Amino acid sequence: MADPQQEKRAARRFPLRVPVTVDHESSTHAAQIRDVSARGICFYLESAVTQGSAIGFTLTLPPEITLTESIRVQCKGHVVRVENGREDGTLAVAAVIEEYEFLPEV
Repeated sequence: MADPQQEKRAARRFPLRVPVTVDHESSTHAAQIRDVSARGICFYLESAVTQGSAIGFTLTLPPEITLTESIRVQCKGHVVRVENGREDGTLAVAAVIEEYEFLPEV
């Protein structure tokens, strides 16, 4: 039987191990990406967030994803799932991407 969680995914997911900066409730947190797609992201975060809350994040997509050069992307969305993440106590946070903007290189 197919995994029902897998069936909800309409876009290809890319397993990435790059840092991401997460903005949530007027504070910024460092996090580590688990995977990303055109519609969503899952990352490991030390701070608790609640399902349904608004979230912003900035990441740099590497050339193996963009097929050109590294591109910084600033996204806005909301949290759709929070689970126990890893043995180090971080949480796995899944968020849907609702808006994004490509940022100029610094």
